[in-house]
Amino acid sequence: MLGSDITISAPVLSEYIERIHQAAGVPSSTARLVADSLVAANLRGVDSHGVQLTVWYIERIRTGDMDPCAEGRVVSENGCVVVYDGENGVGQRVSEICCGHAVRLAAQHGVAIVSARESNHFGAAAYWAQKMADAGQIGIVMCNASTIVPPWQGRAPRLGTNPICMAAPGPWLLDMATTTVAMNRIYKAHMDGYARIPDGWAFDANGVPTTDPAAAIKGMPMPLGGYKGSGIGMMVEILCSVLSGGAKREDVCGIHVQGRKARASQFFMAIDVARFMPVAEFTARLTQLVDYVKSSPPAPGYDEVMVAGDPEWRMDAERRAHGIPLGRGTWDKLAEVAARAGVTPPEV
Repeated sequence: MLGSDITISAPVLSEYIERIHQAAGVPSSTARLVADSLVAANLRGVDSHGVQLTVWYIERIRTGDMDPCAEGRVVSENGCVVVYDGENGVGQRVSEICCGHAVRLAAQHGVAIVSARESNHFGAAAYWAQKMADAGQIGIVMCNASTIVPPWQGRAPRLGTNPICMAAPGPWLLDMATTTVAMNRIYKAHMDGYARIPDGWAFDANGVPTTDPAAAIKGMPMPLGGYKGSGIGMMVEILCSVLSGGAKREDVCGIHVQGRKARASQFFMAIDVARFMPVAEFTARLTQLVDYVKSSPPAPGYDEVMVAGDPEWRMDAERRAHGIPLGRGTWDKLAEVAARAGVTPPEV
């Protein structure tokens, strides 16, 4: 690893990221939202979707590949369904609006689906699903991504990492890519100077498994669980781009590509728990299920059984108390972006 980590408090880091985005022409409310979403990922230990993304967000604004001021528009609203065109706006702004529609319509109809197209990278899917859970609803969020993943039995990319997330009012939160890891974890390893990544994360450009971060960036991430990961990845694609009328697979690109709009599609589904039972009763029942699963004796080599959400909530408590560690490479890249924007980094 290059240099040593620095540690910074969440409020200070969030204010820094907000200032960088404002200096790049992002409206203040959107800049605050982006900063909050990225720092929230760092707090949960999901550093691949944390403040390192600022480097690429600002570059896309600088090159004109993303419109920092676009609000998007409702294409249609029919009953509990909304189709939304993000008009190439900041992904977090588009998602905030779509989540608002989903929560509103689920309260009216019991369930809601908002299908977004022409959006951008929206950070971690968990940030948006949790907004629905905070409203007493089950939130399901999906997003397609750039074509960098080979299908099962293939060696040329045809799918994205295509994350899927579900949050509920209670002690459980699933947020996962349909690849072994999100591609941004590989970019982070390379940015922070790691010599290798774990086995099973990626192929090189020839479809051969690799542990070299540089080769992995030029290659492809591995689908999760072989053919099952490919199937789930296609399911996400159908619910995102096919259903929304969004860009076709070959027309979607990621934040690391210059000269093209991202054209991402996103899916937001909200289920009003109160239509089934009081939210408190649902939470109690979910807690009972979680406790039952975690009551399994740990397998050899493990101290306990955890469920989706446990590691992230523990990390959140730890980092709120003691600060967020950032790799020196990430910090230096942020400083370069800040310097170009005339923003002074905080003291660390």
